Amino acid sequence: MQVHARAIRDEHFRHTVTMRDHAVTVDEPGEMGGTDSGPSPQELLAASLASCTAITLQMYAERKGWEIGDLEVECTFKGSPERGCPTRFEVVMRVGERVTDEQVERLRVIATKCPVHRMLDGDVMFDERIERAASVA
Repeated sequence: MQVHARAIRDEHFRHTVTMRDHAVTVDEPGEMGGTDSGPSPQELLAASLASCTAITLQMYAERKGWEIGDLEVECTFKGSPERGCPTRFEVVMRVGERVTDEQVERLRVIATKCPVHRMLDGDVMFDERIERAASVA
């Protein structure tokens, strides 16, 4: 699956990011010089992992015919200030009380198989370039 996103500056740090037919406002918090008109890029990364994990768990539970009750996934991370140092993610998954210990263990394993988790856990390479354009947009 190829994913494409485009960020276009609206004002200062605030950008509109478009993906397919969707748009999200991204900004920095006030203490970082932004206007806090949307989540930061780092918050979107945490949101991507949390939502991908939740969807993966729900799909798996439905395939197995399991009723897992309310599902909540919370993701927290703090990046290292130094390049090349590992970033540690904390992912907390909450399911209904009736889920068995065996199901909980299986769901924990399945959570590591969500596409975003796999991307973050694997080797990441970047191809970067800057192009000159008369007008951007």
